[in-house]
Amino acid sequence: MSGTSDFTPSRRALLTGAGALAGITIASGVTLISTGPAGAVTGPATSKNRWGLLIDSNKCDAGCDECVVACKAENGWDGHNRPETDPQWIRKVNLKDNKTGATHSLPVMCQHCENPPCVDVCPTGASMKRADGIVLVDKHVCIGCRYCMMACPYKARSFVHEDITGQKQYMPRGKGTVESCTLCVYRIDEGGIPACVEACTEKAGRGAMTFGDLNDPQSDIAKDLAKRATTRLRADLGLAPGVHYQGL
Repeated sequence: MSGTSDFTPSRRALLTGAGALAGITIASGVTLISTGPAGAVTGPATSKNRWGLLIDSNKCDAGCDECVVACKAENGWDGHNRPETDPQWIRKVNLKDNKTGATHSLPVMCQHCENPPCVDVCPTGASMKRADGIVLVDKHVCIGCRYCMMACPYKARSFVHEDITGQKQYMPRGKGTVESCTLCVYRIDEGGIPACVEACTEKAGRGAMTFGDLNDPQSDIAKDLAKRATTRLRADLGLAPGVHYQGL
């Protein structure tokens, strides 16, 4: 599925109503674009599905960042040469075993936890988990308190410090709000796959990322997890992330 397709996510249907809005201002200097009329959704999320990722670090090269590039292009976020505060919906992390010298490179993003601490601490309900396990931030409800950023052990969330221009219709962003990986939820709702997974397979040709329904024993990801030893980051915290890693 092309990254330029015009998706309309079901979450925005609550805000658009019968007709398109020019924009919604939620605070001084914070304006989010509307998405136009709803109507291209396949139905509400259901607990029948549990979407997740399997990332094979043995296939992920330290010099490859196609997943990051694809995420930026797809969702319209970019940096300002300020690594400490720039958005990082997905980032490459290089690991080294000090004893053996073995190295691994892997992408890290929101882990879409079954028990997300970001949702627990959010005072407004802006941080939420869909029935299918995707963790999201409602920008129209977020007040920018950043409690969720402090609660996330994966440092997967970013705060928008700058004015936003050139927003994507399907992915509204706003200054003064928190954001993170959505697994390209609007693609999933249309039967597609996340942009990072598509880029890893089609552009990089590595196939290091597998996306699918963890609840479906016939899905590729479920079959792989049944026969491979995998790791979930900070599994000791009991958050049950939806992202699994192989080769760590």
